[in-house]
Amino acid sequence: MSLVADRLKKIKPSATLAVSAKARQLKAEGRPIISLTAGEPNFDTPPHIQDAAVHAIRNGDTKYTDVGGTPALKKAVIDKFKRENDLTYTPEQIIVGVGAKHVLFNALLASVNPGDEVIIPAPFWVSYPEMVTVAEGMPVLVECPQSQGFKLTPAQLEKAITKKTKWLILNSPSNPSGAVYTQEELAALAAVLLKHPHVYVMTDDMYEHLRFDGIKYFTIAQVEPKLFDRTLTVNGVSKSYAMTGWRIGFAGGPAELIKAMTLMQGQSTTNACSIAQAAAVEALNGDQMCVEKMRTEYERRRNMMVEKINQAPGLSVTSPPGAFYLYISCEGTLGKTSANGKTIKTEADFVDYLLEDYNVATVPGGAFGLSPFFRVTFAVSDDDINEACKRITEACKALNGKRQAA
Repeated sequence: MSLVADRLKKIKPSATLAVSAKARQLKAEGRPIISLTAGEPNFDTPPHIQDAAVHAIRNGDTKYTDVGGTPALKKAVIDKFKRENDLTYTPEQIIVGVGAKHVLFNALLASVNPGDEVIIPAPFWVSYPEMVTVAEGMPVLVECPQSQGFKLTPAQLEKAITKKTKWLILNSPSNPSGAVYTQEELAALAAVLLKHPHVYVMTDDMYEHLRFDGIKYFTIAQVEPKLFDRTLTVNGVSKSYAMTGWRIGFAGGPAELIKAMTLMQGQSTTNACSIAQAAAVEALNGDQMCVEKMRTEYERRRNMMVEKINQAPGLSVTSPPGAFYLYISCEGTLGKTSANGKTIKTEADFVDYLLEDYNVATVPGGAFGLSPFFRVTFAVSDDDINEACKRITEACKALNGKRQAA
């Protein structure tokens, strides 16, 4: 009898974490690796947020808190949702977890029964299907090609919905594509959902503040108030405030679901770190100029990296309106061979080629459900962007174009 539970046989490890770990290992071995894998700001947490954490420690705020979050943080979350998204919640409709991933996981485990279907537009964040699988649900993956901006259409949504559908997961701005749904696009999706009252909506708004070119932000419960009672709006402080390691995520949603998620959390992690919660209060309530400064810097880096990548033969990328990733097509490299005779058959081969021959770590698009693409992050320094793009271009030029005999 195996010690490991059968449920774990159905899920795959995170591709982003796996590639990041391999890159760190190679770098530790002395290789000059540039990693463009992890979705993590390369900025420090802003000083006023750090100061709030130090104050919490010295003030003795180091005890257990309420399972679902401190009253102060719940109030800050409520105020944030009202101020920025025009959504009105009560404390009973708010939960704080150990990062947004934890909140999403708890929501699925607390609501999905065996066989329930969850619609996930592809490309998607790598963890969505695996979370659904752990919850004994069925991920329904809907390919959203580059030709439609990597976004789900109303016709695709209508076709995907069945009697077994429990959730639609929407991620805007998107990881990995950076796609941002407009107010009109969300309204069109909402019109379909209103015809199917058994379907709930889970919105992952983690990259809300990382938008470019003056694009406005909308979340679906804001666009269609009739969906408010069927929507779990998930967010957090990790990306916007450079607080990935603090592990604070939160959500607003139906009180019945929040109660169930809190029950589950009470038997797993209990509360999120009390000190991190105090820091998150300051992040949400304090000066927001830090967010704008980082956003502006990301936009500049995006412009620089898009231009450089599009100069690499065989690669092409559209400028993403949000997040801090490029989802790059490598279709033009497929079928070509490297100097050592290796044929590039898939984007995974191309990613391996970049890492092994040119010391650049990226993530293959198959992990996100749509090929032939690979993901890079521009949440890195200018030096890393310039050197990585130089190496990638050299790698593409070195492919000789000979095709393997059939």
